[in-house]
Amino acid sequence: MRTIVLLIVANLFMTYAWYGHLKSSPPSNAKGLIYIWLTSWLVAGVEYIFMVPANNYYARLEGFSAFQLKMIQEVITLIVFSLFALLYLKVEWRWNYAVSFVLIMAATYFMFLPAKTA
Repeated sequence: MRTIVLLIVANLFMTYAWYGHLKSSPPSNAKGLIYIWLTSWLVAGVEYIFMVPANNYYARLEGFSAFQLKMIQEVITLIVFSLFALLYLKVEWRWNYAVSFVLIMAATYFMFLPAKTA
């Protein structure tokens, strides 16, 4: 559970670092672009404080395989991004987004099925 909590926190920071600037108008000059790069890298640096222990320490303690960890990460990323896009960026929700998420959740279900032993 600690892995998942840390991944959620890390994704909050990373989503803002990657997409937070989309709410404002594009930079009008190179100085504005440099500001966006620096700000995004600073926020992403904070993200690593949470991401690294989630992936390297707690995931091993909690017994996640590399594939399971990646799938958890993708599901969390999509949930966090969806909420961010809807609530912060005010993007309109479409039906095909819901279908896509259902398919990804189905993939996650299959990822966690126990392996059959011979």
